[in-house]
Amino acid sequence: MAESQEGFLSPKTVLAEMKKNGVTHVLWLPDSETNWLYTLMKAEPSITLVAVSREGLAFSGAAGIAAGGGKPIILIQNTGMLESGDSLRGWALSLNIPVVMMVGYRGYTRHGVNTDSAADFTEPFLMAFGIKYYLVERDADSPRISVAFEEARKLGRPVAILVGDEYHGFN
Repeated sequence: MAESQEGFLSPKTVLAEMKKNGVTHVLWLPDSETNWLYTLMKAEPSITLVAVSREGLAFSGAAGIAAGGGKPIILIQNTGMLESGDSLRGWALSLNIPVVMMVGYRGYTRHGVNTDSAADFTEPFLMAFGIKYYLVERDADSPRISVAFEEARKLGRPVAILVGDEYHGFN
């Protein structure tokens, strides 16, 4: 495991998990919350960053990369995932793409007093689509990232990682 920040999810830890699981491509919509992770990914020669202009495009891109033999991961915020439901259904689920979605859990608090309604709909959305998910809030949770990759491979379908610390560990 990469350097640990007590109580936070470190971008170094996330990148180490990506590399450990053979990620070749990261599909994402650039945002300010993932700046430190972006800096590390950009410097990593084994990973190709694929910026999309809309979150829904990440699913068709991931399907193409997987069909071509690559191993994509989708970095997406929960609001973008909610908006991308049809692309998720049509590309990733219908085509059985074993992709991991790392979902920023905007509005989530671990005490159940969510600060954004997007958090209220995130888990019900994933359940409605039959997508397994794992909550990752700090470095100690990072082995769940590898569990998600193995689950996606085994099931041949998307699996989500809910990043419950999006505003701390990636800044």
